[in-house]
Amino acid sequence: MIVLINPNSTEAMTQAMVETASKAGVALEGWTSLEGPAAIQGSEDGAACIPPLLALVRKACDAGAKTIIIGCFDDTGLVAAREIATCPVIGIGQAAYHMAVLAGGRFSVVTTLAVSVPILEDNIHASGFTSKLARVRACGVPVLDLEANPAGTAPAVVGEIKRAIVEDKVSIVVLGCAGMVHIPAYFGETEAVRLIDGVTSAAQLAFLLAK
Repeated sequence: MIVLINPNSTEAMTQAMVETASKAGVALEGWTSLEGPAAIQGSEDGAACIPPLLALVRKACDAGAKTIIIGCFDDTGLVAAREIATCPVIGIGQAAYHMAVLAGGRFSVVTTLAVSVPILEDNIHASGFTSKLARVRACGVPVLDLEANPAGTAPAVVGEIKRAIVEDKVSIVVLGCAGMVHIPAYFGETEAVRLIDGVTSAAQLAFLLAK
């Protein structure tokens, strides 16, 4: 059993991540942290979500999870979760960065608000991928707006991706929010850039680790 834990309380986002994993051929259970904040934007939200997240990690382990995915691109609580888990724990940000490096070349990240930029930069540096990072960019769209109005917010995200390609001179762009799982459909297929979604990346890695 693979369990994806959404550290925020927005159940629609959990369902979107489960559906994204299913399209990648990975079946998993999606659990929502109903005691967490509605969205995780910045360090205060991150700190608030950790206690209920860890309670769900323990519950998943007790239920026999083979792999656990933390469905927040900030990789909130990842270190603490690993310390108490009896199975591998993967963060969707961490998974996306590894996939980006494996794809070759340097990459940029397009996230939501500027408050998330330093958190993601710190995570990338801690992973040892500083030399592979071109830039972490904010598109200015709040997390919940991505979920509530995917069609209306997609142009801002797509526009930032296009700026990353030109200004950062990259061909790999990581989608820096779980709420961006729909963006590849709006961006369309092109050889100019590879878009890497953390949910898909984590699901695929979790499937391998669960064997």
